[in-house]
Amino acid sequence: MNVDIATPELFVLGAGPGDPELLTVKGYKVLQQADVVLYDNLANKELLDIAPERADKIYVGKQPYGQYTPQESILEMIKHFCFTKGKVVRLKGGDPFIFGRGFEEIIYARQLGIKTHFIPGITSMQACGLEDIPLTHRAVSEGIWVVTGTKKDGTLSADLRLAMQSNATVVVYMGVKQLASIADTYIDEGRGDTPAAIIQHASLKQQKSVSGLVKDLPAMAEEHGLTYPAIIIIGYVVELKDILNREDHEGAH
Repeated sequence: MNVDIATPELFVLGAGPGDPELLTVKGYKVLQQADVVLYDNLANKELLDIAPERADKIYVGKQPYGQYTPQESILEMIKHFCFTKGKVVRLKGGDPFIFGRGFEEIIYARQLGIKTHFIPGITSMQACGLEDIPLTHRAVSEGIWVVTGTKKDGTLSADLRLAMQSNATVVVYMGVKQLASIADTYIDEGRGDTPAAIIQHASLKQQKSVSGLVKDLPAMAEEHGLTYPAIIIIGYVVELKDILNREDHEGAH
């Protein structure tokens, strides 16, 4: 008697910034066919309901600065479940190729002969539009610099000093623990009065944000009780939300 063995496949899927409705249609369809879902801390748990009841749903998240599943263990699980179950969906918050280590998992699976698929997700910086902050705007920002606030060795990315020399919007991921360093870096360059915003839980009901000047980032976060997960937006696009606020105020009269 022949027993069908499922073809091993890995789908590295971006879950989006938090709101489950911001998942892509393609991502939705893939989750419906999953045999196993390995999901991260920042992937909305509501998305697990899309997967079949028979599917294994296994948490492999990494709490910021806390408990985490070692990457080596995640890779072992990818290998095990791809070869024993078939379709494995690696569900990662935001976009897996933007500070998400998704490409490492693709490389690992390919080396084992596992068929791989990448499905992009809406990354959290795009959710700043929900706070009326555009990433670019004509005559205000000529581009976007996206940097990590915490490198593998725990230090602030040196790219920040390069980024602040331009007119581009600067977006810092995983930078909440580095707010003082970010502020000091801008102050040292004489740019402490650059507008900045912190957005926590972007796109979720509990979304919180504060805006002000980059030199005041630590005080802003403390006063408003903002912590991770959050993104930091630095640049004159942050001031543009005031235009909409004025329009709303004037339109109400």
